[in-house]
Amino acid sequence: MKLSQKKRIADDLHEKFLKCEILILTDYKGLDVVTMNDLRTKLRAEAVEYRVVKNTLLARASRGTPAERIIVKFKGPCAVAISYQDPVAPARVLIGFAKQNDKLGIKVGLLGDRVLDPDAIKALSNLPPRDRLLAQALFVMNAVPTALVRALSDIPRRFLNVLNAVREQKET
Repeated sequence: MKLSQKKRIADDLHEKFLKCEILILTDYKGLDVVTMNDLRTKLRAEAVEYRVVKNTLLARASRGTPAERIIVKFKGPCAVAISYQDPVAPARVLIGFAKQNDKLGIKVGLLGDRVLDPDAIKALSNLPPRDRLLAQALFVMNAVPTALVRALSDIPRRFLNVLNAVREQKET
């Protein structure tokens, strides 16, 4: 590979490391091409980019980015999963795939500035999808004002019931 190609790849990865929501580093040693393509297809369906890159290029690309914190993990065969939207999606796909294929190893992850070990990535994969989390948050935000309106409207209704009971008592 020419030096200009290496620089272009490193610059491209540097930009991606700056913009990504989550980055997960994996060890793909022992996976055949068909299995890797299957993994890439599953990740692509979740809008996750998965690239196999030389460790020297990963190290060069990570300088000046939050990914610089995991530079010590760039050893052995490395592939990087990058997501710009949903941080749960790549974790869920990679953990699920690793359960089926024990040759795929999860090395480390980076969520914002936080370094994630494989156990934290596994815990992240158990979270519901982003859409469901947003729906739950919207439900909670909507439930509080609704409960307040019900509580406030209950006071006049009870007072009216008392007045009606007094009126009925006086009529009889």
